[in-house]
Amino acid sequence: MSEGQEHATHTQQQTRPPRRTHTRLGRSATLVSRLWLGTVNFSGRVEDADALRLMDEALDRGINCVDTANIYGWRLYRGHTEELVGRWLATHRSRRDDVVLATKVGEEMSERVNDSGLSARHIISACEQSLRRLDVEHIDLYQMHRMDHSARWEEIWQAMDRLVADGKVRYVGSSNFAGWNIAAAQENAAGRRSLGLVSEQCLYNLADRHVEREVLPAARAYGLGVFAWSPLHGGLLSGALRKLAAGTAVKSAQGRAQTLLPGMRPVIEAYERFCDRIGEHPAEVGLAWVLSRPGISGAVIGPRTAEQLDSAVRALDLVLGDAELAELDALFTAAGGGRAPDA
Repeated sequence: MSEGQEHATHTQQQTRPPRRTHTRLGRSATLVSRLWLGTVNFSGRVEDADALRLMDEALDRGINCVDTANIYGWRLYRGHTEELVGRWLATHRSRRDDVVLATKVGEEMSERVNDSGLSARHIISACEQSLRRLDVEHIDLYQMHRMDHSARWEEIWQAMDRLVADGKVRYVGSSNFAGWNIAAAQENAAGRRSLGLVSEQCLYNLADRHVEREVLPAARAYGLGVFAWSPLHGGLLSGALRKLAAGTAVKSAQGRAQTLLPGMRPVIEAYERFCDRIGEHPAEVGLAWVLSRPGISGAVIGPRTAEQLDSAVRALDLVLGDAELAELDALFTAAGGGRAPDA
């Protein structure tokens, strides 16, 4: 059987459900695309002009959520990426309502003693600054970038509820939270008769499945949508070995991928052979696997080119069969999967 025939057989064997390109933002009634355009690679890895085009192309392909953070752009200066997104939104005033705009608060923005964390003072001040940089009247999803263990939930919700009441924020989300952080946040919000968190954004992919233990069960129990960041683990699952061999590796030759590749080389070699056998690109297989997982609403992608953007969109249509999913589970047995306490 030729490679093309094998690929055709693989495709024909799948029972394709209707393509689901949008989902609810957790317990809210707002619809967001299952793919979010992440902007962490802008302002340093992607030239501004290319970033502006990528945002245009993402919107044209039905991706309605643009995800950024006040710290993004740190390679140039903190806040640069929000300013860039603001410039883009200024040229799309008529389509502002088509965009679900998400940003984050909590990371250190300067050396000033109170310019970080989740104090009420910083949350409100940082929101005002993000609104100014983004040149908008409201933020659709305001996410806590990571947990601040020095801030009490009474203080955090006081600030967030005020921003919502003032019309400056529509929904509140979390990022990089533990399962017990989600539970504590929601129980406190319920006591205030507040909506609380609508979403959690966390690291999740074939090579790192630790959130399956407690974060995903907590999110499911409290009605949060979960959106995976780094679904290809910094390029490790995007065909890293074949790119290194061809001399075309960029992201997969640095950061997490570069650090983990030596210890995971046998697994990644087997993974790329698996993808070759079923006739699919590793990047699309890795993303399709994330999108297929129970409790996962969508994924935050960080394309640097239009080709990478198109590859991510194709992954929405890739359905992996039960046997293929089982084989991937067997390959990545050391990735920390399984639900606690059974795991």
